[in-house]
Amino acid sequence: MPFTADTTLSGQHASLVPLRSEHHDDLVDAVKDGELWRLWFTAIPAPEAMASEIQRRLALQKAGSMLPFAVLGTNGRAVGMTTYMNIDAANRRVEIGSTWYRQSMQRTPLNTECKRLLLTQAFERLDCIAVEFRTHFFNQASRKGIERLGAKLDGTLRCHQVNKHPDAPATLRDTCVYSIVASEWPTVSAHLDHQLRKPRP
Repeated sequence: MPFTADTTLSGQHASLVPLRSEHHDDLVDAVKDGELWRLWFTAIPAPEAMASEIQRRLALQKAGSMLPFAVLGTNGRAVGMTTYMNIDAANRRVEIGSTWYRQSMQRTPLNTECKRLLLTQAFERLDCIAVEFRTHFFNQASRKGIERLGAKLDGTLRCHQVNKHPDAPATLRDTCVYSIVASEWPTVSAHLDHQLRKPRP
């Protein structure tokens, strides 16, 4: 199965569908929930940049390095975006990243289920050796979320990127790199199923 082939993944709390231009209006509404583009330590498109961000992701899919999804809630509306990115098909590795959800959907089962769906696809259908996650050192919520999945910290890339943001001065980003490897997937899978079953406070 090609890594960049359009794919739909469905669960109880969310569905991941191929990203399309028609998701634009829902995504603009979603990013306004919490004004997510103002977070200095991450790159989330502002409302006026959403159309170009959708086209950027679709261009990367065409080039073979990304598989972009729109994340749909139970009402069928797009509540965020996620991707397989930095695809290395020859070495059967992908990164799950460029992910964001509207603020009201954060800290709900939606994120856990999205990651469960993407990891299942990666390990059980694409036969991946490893799946990677990367995030800003100062993005504590993202780091805790990745660690809750069962991913392990491989290391930190110091001064990895210039972090430019319209509402803050340019800074140097330290990037935390996490991964789950194929031999860990059965245990991680059981852990995620437990997380999805247990009641939330």
